[in-house]
Amino acid sequence: MALRPATMAGLSRRVMASQVMAPVRSGGGGPIALGKPAAQPLTEEDELRWDDGTAHPEYCLDQFNLVGRWEAVGMLAAGLGIFGLVAGAASYNNKASRMPYVPREYPYDNLKEELGGFDVKGSTQH
Repeated sequence: MALRPATMAGLSRRVMASQVMAPVRSGGGGPIALGKPAAQPLTEEDELRWDDGTAHPEYCLDQFNLVGRWEAVGMLAAGLGIFGLVAGAASYNNKASRMPYVPREYPYDNLKEELGGFDVKGSTQH
């Protein structure tokens, strides 16, 4: 099926119009103010900043000032205290650690006569 010349002309115009409207670069990000180039020797602390060419370089190490030192110590102590309480409650309720074996039960009244009148626990009954 052959295309008519009018259809081909309209198609070529649409293709060319889309190429004119296409961005030259990727178009990611907005306008970014650029920093000034270094005109003097850099200071020693300059290596602690991540200078990516913008007007406001970031610090390489995080500057986290939302929680103070003693508030963080209090949070840590509270968390470890709760963990200790849960561990203590679990060890207190652990019945298997108090008796790590199943008590034996023997037939014939716990073999009382076969053991010479002794109970399995070691007590004598005469």
